[in-house]
Amino acid sequence: MVRLMTVDRLPEVVVIGAGVVGAACAWYAARAGLRVTVVDRGPVAGGTTGAGEGNILVSDKPAGPELELARLSVRCWRDLADAVEGFEYDPKGGLVVAGSAAALDGLRATASGQRERGVTATEVRPDELHEHEPHLADDLAGGMYYPEDAQVQPAAAAARLLRDARAHGAAVRPNVEVTGVLRSRDGLAGVRTSAGDVPAGAVVNAAGTWGGEIAALAGVDVPVLPRRGFVLVTEPLPPGVVRHKVYAAEYVSDVASDDASLQSSPVIESTAAGPVLLGSSRERVGFNRTLSVPALRRIAAHAVRLFPVLAGADVLRAYRGFRPYCPDHLPVIGPDARCPGLYHACGHEGAGVGLAAATGHVVARALTGHPPGTDPTPFLPERFG
Repeated sequence: MVRLMTVDRLPEVVVIGAGVVGAACAWYAARAGLRVTVVDRGPVAGGTTGAGEGNILVSDKPAGPELELARLSVRCWRDLADAVEGFEYDPKGGLVVAGSAAALDGLRATASGQRERGVTATEVRPDELHEHEPHLADDLAGGMYYPEDAQVQPAAAAARLLRDARAHGAAVRPNVEVTGVLRSRDGLAGVRTSAGDVPAGAVVNAAGTWGGEIAALAGVDVPVLPRRGFVLVTEPLPPGVVRHKVYAAEYVSDVASDDASLQSSPVIESTAAGPVLLGSSRERVGFNRTLSVPALRRIAAHAVRLFPVLAGADVLRAYRGFRPYCPDHLPVIGPDARCPGLYHACGHEGAGVGLAAATGHVVARALTGHPPGTDPTPFLPERFG
């Protein structure tokens, strides 16, 4: 006997994942007039979103398809901040700093390509760095300032987007696990869950690090792997100790690296509540949740190297998350030609929060048959064969 999940109305779209990417897909789809149900095996923002810093960046993306997606997402996040009340959105800007002349040359080359694509990037001389960040180390070679970089509180953003989507008819079902898919002669026809079957005309795979597992249920390959990272959280510090999103030039190469071993480069940013977030680290160790003391030590040492004032700050806690990493360093977004009715919105690695708004926009446009607003070809899932 087939058991149906109790829903207000049968949905046209099932979104798997209640993190910030799934929330954005649900919000845009509901605002487009589609009937949406969101399911997640845990709570809202219980996965990678709840362990994120909330970065919305163009600065860390060299000229290419991901930069174009990021520029769209910056615009979408601004619109969301106006349309949805209650989540922290801070257009604080980003400062990328170089510790050597060679690193500064690399920043200049990256910024040159970004400017050709419409990004605002302003070089900051060594004697000007303290005008942006008074507590930076004195021996840096220079930097690049990106006024378009911003930050949100990611868990709050996911929750508020879903709340607003519900006001537009969406249903949100936490603690419901997807166990299989429903099929028709034409493709997917919904999902099987721990709470019953949910028939639907389209299924959006926004399962983050577990996006590959959801794809496998539908019989297609999307090679999403977990990449573990840690964040240290300081005690609340006085306003102005850290003003922007600040990170070292090496961060960009760490993101683009295929190395599975531990990598770390300093990433420091303030929060509205006062604590400062210290990152970053990356390593491929599966879903190993062990707290890595070497990684935490390296993060702390790098942070103090950039901001010596942090040496006197107490660390209140550390947390870890698993970034959904794809081998070609691009997210998987859009309809899957191998499985009609299946759409993907996963594999963003550490850029999921920043790219969430554009991802939701692109997926909703695909669901409703409208132009996506950016070239979707580099992100389509069939690139994996």
